[in-house]
Amino acid sequence: MSDDSDTRPPPPAAAGARAPRSGHRAQQARREFIRTAVLSCGMIGAGLLGFLPVVQAGEKRLRPPGALDESDFLSSCIKCGQCVQVCPVQAIHLGDITDGFGIGVPFIAAREQACDFSCDAVQCILACPTGALTYHKPDFLPVRDGAPLAHAPTLKAKAQDPEPTINLTERIGLARLARPEACLAMQGKGFQGPARGPAFKGEMRYMDVDRWKPIPVADHPYERDLCDLCVTECPIADAIRLEPEPSADGTRRARPVVQEQCVGCGVCEMICPAEPVAIVVDARKTWEGEA
Repeated sequence: MSDDSDTRPPPPAAAGARAPRSGHRAQQARREFIRTAVLSCGMIGAGLLGFLPVVQAGEKRLRPPGALDESDFLSSCIKCGQCVQVCPVQAIHLGDITDGFGIGVPFIAAREQACDFSCDAVQCILACPTGALTYHKPDFLPVRDGAPLAHAPTLKAKAQDPEPTINLTERIGLARLARPEACLAMQGKGFQGPARGPAFKGEMRYMDVDRWKPIPVADHPYERDLCDLCVTECPIADAIRLEPEPSADGTRRARPVVQEQCVGCGVCEMICPAEPVAIVVDARKTWEGEA
């Protein structure tokens, strides 16, 4: 007797049940799911790329000498890069995507390379075609309290010239002893060797070498019994001084004290041999007293 079980039709599917997918259809569904997930992540990522830079742009950037107040500067600067091209120490850079609304706008990262006024005449201001960098603000732009300098800064490199001052009327920032515990002078220590080590790429004008040709900081060693580089290398006269600091053990110590004539150039921050850096420049900070 033959077995009919092999020839019987399959039982009917239950009501509402789906027929099993073929392997091809299952793979197609998986591909569609992955494509949808990737596109969704891409859209979210694109949105974040536009949003996060604006959030991150809260950090204040140090602008080149003569910069207008931030909102006026951002609206006046056409991102032409002329100031970048004329800077003799290449201190000026253009903002990238993390700068939000400041993308393409010039700034100075003082720890990497400060403005040491190697050009004397402040070439970035002369090169600016819009007045975003200027010696004198137009009358309709307000001047913030504490931003104007008491008198024109005297450039140490021009001390023997008939006209030793530069035409800046407002500071771009203000130096501050941010980490007294890291300051070598506060610890009573001296310093020997290149200020930032042999690998540091920053440059600066050394008048005893060549007033008109900046050289690498790494090529200029120091030998100080008590560290005073922030004072001696500051390009502006009377902008910072060392004051004796009381010491319980009799060790000679001193504190760098920022003066009203500080223009915020950032040389003190760049040249400070301490790690982490002891003295910093706060962008667009105004004068409120000794810092």
